[in-house]
Amino acid sequence: MKKMDSNTILITGGANGIGLALAERFITAGNKVIICGRREDKLAEAKTKIPELHTYKFDVSKEEDRIALYEQVTHEHPDVNVLLNNAGVQRYLQLDEKEPWKNTESEIATNLDAPIHLAMLFTQHFIGKEYAAIMNVTSGLSHVPLVVVPVYNATKAGLHSFTLSLRKQLEKHNIEVIEISPPHTNTDLGAPGANTAGVPVEEFADAVMKGLMEGQQEVTYGWSQLTAQASRAERDEIFKQLNADY
Repeated sequence: MKKMDSNTILITGGANGIGLALAERFITAGNKVIICGRREDKLAEAKTKIPELHTYKFDVSKEEDRIALYEQVTHEHPDVNVLLNNAGVQRYLQLDEKEPWKNTESEIATNLDAPIHLAMLFTQHFIGKEYAAIMNVTSGLSHVPLVVVPVYNATKAGLHSFTLSLRKQLEKHNIEVIEISPPHTNTDLGAPGANTAGVPVEEFADAVMKGLMEGQQEVTYGWSQLTAQASRAERDEIFKQLNADY
């Protein structure tokens, strides 16, 4: 990240987990941070923990909320110059079992529609700024899927691909595009308490800040670094090992 301080940063899904951990570190580094989330109680908890936060209640899975978020943030914080697309949903799903399509549609909307739409919206505001950046949170599962979360895998793989295209297209506008790819991390993604075997959130957030300071365009850590750098043959082997119990 070419500029680590004096930014105004919007983080989606910033009320807990990776988003909140990064918000805290960005504030410590001398930035103004805005977070948005769907739950008023979680936003209030985040604000109590970090009083400097600016909080907004929006559901980024909904097109109208994304537009409203963009309009309100750019109006009230015209200096906003960094977008961190962090909001995500992960569902365990058996594809041979019947379920309402709206559940899958909501997961796709949160994980893929939202970051693509918000990136397109905020790009218009960022063009011409002295410094601007868009950061997308993908996953180590972008490269090697875990079969019990098939839609999550697909959305994160799609976001990885979109990020590559976005980076190339925005070069001419001097807008930095960064991918943050977590490994299995101990957050409430999927379900509270389901990821206790994952990397501690604080550890991963520290690694992200280190990668940003080093100017990495794709920030990976641990298992996500392994999958991102693996050859096709290596990925096939990792896939077999990862899903051996399925």
